[in-house]
Amino acid sequence: MDLKKITGFPGKVKDYVREKHEKNPYLAKKATSKAAHIAWTIFRTLLLIGLSFIIIYPVIYMFSMGFRVSEEVMDPAVVWIPRTLTLDNFKMTIDLMKYWDALKQTVLFSILSSLLAVASCAITGYGFARFKFKGKKFLFVLVLLMVIIPSQTTIIPQFIQFRYFDFFGIGKIVQLFSGKLWSTNILDTGWSLYLPAIFANGIRAGIMIYIFRQFFRGLPKELEDAAYIDGCGPIRTFIQIMIPLSSAAFITVFLFSFVWYWNDYYVSGMFFSNIGTVSVRLSGLRSLLSMSQASVSFDPYSIITYMQAGCLLTIAPPLIVYIIFQRFFTQSIEKTGIVG
Repeated sequence: MDLKKITGFPGKVKDYVREKHEKNPYLAKKATSKAAHIAWTIFRTLLLIGLSFIIIYPVIYMFSMGFRVSEEVMDPAVVWIPRTLTLDNFKMTIDLMKYWDALKQTVLFSILSSLLAVASCAITGYGFARFKFKGKKFLFVLVLLMVIIPSQTTIIPQFIQFRYFDFFGIGKIVQLFSGKLWSTNILDTGWSLYLPAIFANGIRAGIMIYIFRQFFRGLPKELEDAAYIDGCGPIRTFIQIMIPLSSAAFITVFLFSFVWYWNDYYVSGMFFSNIGTVSVRLSGLRSLLSMSQASVSFDPYSIITYMQAGCLLTIAPPLIVYIIFQRFFTQSIEKTGIVG
């Protein structure tokens, strides 16, 4: 640009530069794109802050109420941070819920059921992803129905089956010769959760089968072909080739399954009457407070603090597990392609 040809320097220079800028579509498009990027960044930040508050708000409320004395529940001067911190709410809740016994039973049931469910659903998902057989599409529709149909519609047949468990029809065969039904009651035992998990019919099993199916379909077919050439059968190929490559899917499904079994109270409440998991004990905490002999339990404000303390005790173990394995869980979600 020859400034000598422009009179009235520097005013003419500004007009000249502005004119050149307006005539250059690339510069105009770049400026528009930058403004749109800044606007989108601000909108996304505000959206994430709003969603984070909605998600975190219940946890903040639990902490605020759980450590608060009942006299400060309706105090307008106390909003989030209590003036007086107390652990009496947790002590009362732990005693009423028999928390430590329930915690041990829940950890045992959740881990074993999740391991069995992951193993059976992985095998089922691998079969749907890699093998061709008659009725494959129809059976996969049934898997999807497992996701759609609520558990309330199948809980009564399962209850009857577990109450008079005949070892998959063997008891009825024995009845033909002995005249007496050979059965046993597996309610109030872990087998009422383990058996469905073994046969890929546990809690949310349809979702887990679907995740494994989609993941195995994304793996290269050439890996299996090379294993078959080397003399590996389908089982050996699955164990030695597919499982090591599917660690991300296994971690994701196991953590999902663990949380689902931990938070379940409907199925556990139906199958267990003498055994109480943490979620079942929490669902009955209000009635326990009403039956308690302590006079403070009849105070509605005290019940609020006890209930929030019980909620904190219930979510604490899976929350700790998530904090520990958060990095692995995030990486597994990215590798399996589960996005919202």
